[in-house]
Amino acid sequence: MKEQPEARAVILGEYIVRQKATVRAAAEWFGVSKSTVHKDVSERLEQIQPDLYTQVKEILEQNKQERHIRGGLATKRKYALRRQHEEESLQQNTP
Repeated sequence: MKEQPEARAVILGEYIVRQKATVRAAAEWFGVSKSTVHKDVSERLEQIQPDLYTQVKEILEQNKQERHIRGGLATKRKYALRRQHEEESLQQNTP
């Protein structure tokens, strides 16, 4: 996504609003860095499309408030998967 920064900012902003995406998710989807997404939607977009900027800002604020929950769920999944692998390994090694 090597477009002009202004066009990229609008595209990223529209994606974040449509998908309710995080900065990380948008960066991964478009193949750019998190820093690029953040700069585009928090600085450039405000100058180009203030209404879209307001919508993006609300979503990013909500994501910020929820990130501790997502982190906890990710940790829970990690240890559940680890436990499952250990149980499968024990079952395979038991005669």
